[in-house]
Amino acid sequence: MTPTCQTSLTRPPLESPPIVDEPVTTGVSDLTLEALFASEETPLLHYAFSLVGRRAVAEEIVQEVFLQLHVHWEDVASPKAWLKRCVRNRAYTYLRDHKRELLKESDQESLAPVPESEPPETALIRLEAIAAVRQFLEKLDERDRNLLKLKYSDDLKYRDISTQTGLNIGNVGYRLHHILKELAAKLRKLGFDDKS
Repeated sequence: MTPTCQTSLTRPPLESPPIVDEPVTTGVSDLTLEALFASEETPLLHYAFSLVGRRAVAEEIVQEVFLQLHVHWEDVASPKAWLKRCVRNRAYTYLRDHKRELLKESDQESLAPVPESEPPETALIRLEAIAAVRQFLEKLDERDRNLLKLKYSDDLKYRDISTQTGLNIGNVGYRLHHILKELAAKLRKLGFDDKS
């Protein structure tokens, strides 16, 4: 039986990491907790941060999940999937327990406060959608990011954007339309719809 992701924040004493066999198609896996930590810590930190919006909380969640995995190492068949599920569960618990404090601040920007009436499930979906949008924006080239900034942050009209960028007005509208269309398709592919 696979252990569940508990929310206890007690830290068990660390022992040397055991070796576990994972189902693989060829040969025997020599995956250790140390190797798993080295490969999965950063992606899990990004995932946790995208959900809770606070670096310190994300670090604590990931640390606690790895400590819990250490305790249950022998019982966990798929450590990577178990880690991600536990990070999500702990983020959900954090959002539920800190519902009134959900004014999130990232390193460079802050999000609007979550309405008190918003259920934690909705808040989690909203934060996941925000994280997906941020990842999409990071992958855009500088010119397209600048177009979005000028239109949606600076609230400029196409004519003003055209003047600042040197693109003609038709190209500004065309680029913005296709950027937003691509973003919408990506969000739909990730399971977010208009209600998310």
